[in-house]
Amino acid sequence: MSTPFKVDIDDMEFVFFDQLEIAEKLGATQQYADIDVDTYKQTFAEAKKLAEDVLSPINAVGDRQGCSLDDKGNVTTPEGFQAAWTAVAEGGWVAPSANPDLGGVGLPKAVDVGTLEFFASAAMAFMMYPGLSAAAARMVEAFGDDAYRETVASKLFTGEWGGTMCLTESGAGSSVGDNRAKATPAEGEEGVYLIEGEKIFISGGDHDLASNIVHLVLARTPGSPHGTKGLSLFLVPKFNFDFATGELGERNGAKVVGLEHKMGINGSATCTVAFGSEGPCKGWLIGKEREGIAQMFMMMNEARIGVALQGAATSAASYSYALQYARDRVQGTKLGQRDSEDGRVTIVQHPDVRRMLMTLKVVSETSRAACMRLAFMDDVIRTTDDEKLRDRLEGRSDLLIPILKAHLTDLAMDMASLAVQVYGGYGYTQEYPVEQLVRDAKIQAVYEGTNGIQALDLLGRKMRIKNGALFMEWMGEAQAQLKAGAEEGFKAQTEALGKSIGQLGACAMHLGKVAGGGDIDGAFVHAVPFLRAFGTVLLGMEALDQARVAKKQLDAGKESNLLKGKLANLDFYVAHLLPAAVAFAKTVQSGDKSCMDDYLFAAE
Repeated sequence: MSTPFKVDIDDMEFVFFDQLEIAEKLGATQQYADIDVDTYKQTFAEAKKLAEDVLSPINAVGDRQGCSLDDKGNVTTPEGFQAAWTAVAEGGWVAPSANPDLGGVGLPKAVDVGTLEFFASAAMAFMMYPGLSAAAARMVEAFGDDAYRETVASKLFTGEWGGTMCLTESGAGSSVGDNRAKATPAEGEEGVYLIEGEKIFISGGDHDLASNIVHLVLARTPGSPHGTKGLSLFLVPKFNFDFATGELGERNGAKVVGLEHKMGINGSATCTVAFGSEGPCKGWLIGKEREGIAQMFMMMNEARIGVALQGAATSAASYSYALQYARDRVQGTKLGQRDSEDGRVTIVQHPDVRRMLMTLKVVSETSRAACMRLAFMDDVIRTTDDEKLRDRLEGRSDLLIPILKAHLTDLAMDMASLAVQVYGGYGYTQEYPVEQLVRDAKIQAVYEGTNGIQALDLLGRKMRIKNGALFMEWMGEAQAQLKAGAEEGFKAQTEALGKSIGQLGACAMHLGKVAGGGDIDGAFVHAVPFLRAFGTVLLGMEALDQARVAKKQLDAGKESNLLKGKLANLDFYVAHLLPAAVAFAKTVQSGDKSCMDDYLFAAE
């Protein structure tokens, strides 16, 4: 019994049209005034078809076959990937929100995120190729030289070329400032640098899907200081090209010299790329010298949002597969009934399976809403004339990105594992799709800054911006939402959320005092539980917001299981998931730092 892949277009449309009212609000802007509801719905419908009919069938194939590398540094992707890439590129799905003048479609970022969730749910490993290409294109569009900006960005946005970001080096890892790659001005070629060094863990470092690969490489120019302040950003193509036409020339000295053999995302080519080891490797400076890390933060932020979305997509796929299986799998009888052939039921009838499915449902739907909300903020930032609103939303986005990247990907691993549990022993086999979800999901907590690094960023940087104003502003808005929710009939639920928010505030004050007193280790040893508490509360607020919207529609006479399910989601979240926030908060406020005792991990 196989389990088909399905996306939840109904819930996506609930978030987009009803909860966040994105179509209505963006319809009032000049940039998106011409896009009507039917266009949005047709876009989601086409994305659903592509995800289910084209991308889902290649997911297991990519996992089983993986990628291969020849002795010339060329990577071959699994069967079906080329056809899928063509479908994605020709359909305009590489970058739906990009500028149409550069090959994009010009849709809102929220549509980009909504459709990408469908695609990543269907085939996460494959979607890393177009995802990185679009991110690289946006970097070139923002910072590239006029001589090549339009040519390169348009070819990346349309999928004619592929793109990467090359930060990580052996021995440096997340400590990007330790990078050793260097860039030396080429004699007789103005604006050209010779790149030397090796980058590891480069997703899409080479593939046979596009005619050229554009690497965005961090390297150090002569005389640059150690650390991140000495890094510059370079455009390094696999094939050199004519800046005006994009016509390809001779092969550049960027070569893949190794492929990683991983526990998951096997369809994504994770490469070691050597620059300048077998001949000159030309690179072109992007922007100014020693501004590379500041520029790359734009791409890293986009990547972190993308990984948060991968987490939401994994939870969505886990729920979809588990629900379909539980509806079809006949096993046992209802509790309290005698065992007989006539009394056998599908496992969806069993209480513990219901509990697991409800956990999957609530996490999936609140994660989706949180990602869509973050994307909608970006749309408002780009379209509003209100400077104060733009500044507030930019700050809110900065605050939320590390939380969602870490929390949604930690949850994704939990939800994939829970889906296996619903399947039972079958879930542990490759005959069914959920064991791949577990293996694919783990990387989400590791790349684009480990989740521990996200927690350090939240506590050490984001919580300190404007003396804590970002956090206090979020707290104030949350309290206002709780007050409104209580007045609308959710008194018990808002009281529980209010207590959790109070605990979160107490954690922030406690950690501020600890760090302010000079005990940096004592504060940062609790960075992860603080982030998890914050993330748990954030999704609880999404559950409340959805329940409020659903209740208004139900009270107006609109009946649907989806709407009634939102009320059940809130009750379940408050009873089963929200208590974790208080538990995390107790950990934070315990003051325990026993793990920092030197004798514990010292060599004997």
